[in-house]
Amino acid sequence: SAGPPAAAAAVAVAYGLVVGLFVYRDLKPNDLYRIFASAALTTATILIILGTATTFGRILTLERVPMLIADFFESVTDSRIVLLMLINILLLIVGCFMETNAAIIILAPIFLPIVEAMGVDPVHFGIIMVVNLAIGFVTPPLGVNLFVACNVANAKLEQICKGIVAILGVMIVDLLLITYWEAMSMFLPGLFY
Repeated sequence: SAGPPAAAAAVAVAYGLVVGLFVYRDLKPNDLYRIFASAALTTATILIILGTATTFGRILTLERVPMLIADFFESVTDSRIVLLMLINILLLIVGCFMETNAAIIILAPIFLPIVEAMGVDPVHFGIIMVVNLAIGFVTPPLGVNLFVACNVANAKLEQICKGIVAILGVMIVDLLLITYWEAMSMFLPGLFY
């Protein structure tokens, strides 16, 4: 099941439809076919991308690529700072080519024991991993959010990619702060455990 986020999205769509049709009356019944067709096209585009990325992740797992990478990281460094930098670089690359859920399912169990042995809190590592992969949502070639933005803005991918460069720079700075200033990212979770 898709869970609460999908249920919330369905409720929001139904609410928007009712409000658009009956409250503001911006939507006409004749507009519904065009709106649903546009939504179906956007969804189909994203699902094709996600299906391909999930298949790619499965192939990597079958070929034991994540295990080889983990063994390489353990052999290269004993420094926590260098290890986190290598993991960040790998996750940024993975985010460009692999669907986020697949990347978490494949890589989290491999890297968690390594970072715990280096003294990294598991919650902190989870935050680092999610932020890295969230950057992948806006990074070509997989960048699902880029394709959504193209459809919404009716623009070409090249135009959207040019506009995202400065934002990516800010996101990388944020990632480095989250990675190396543990107190910043652990303050809120620290209140609850």
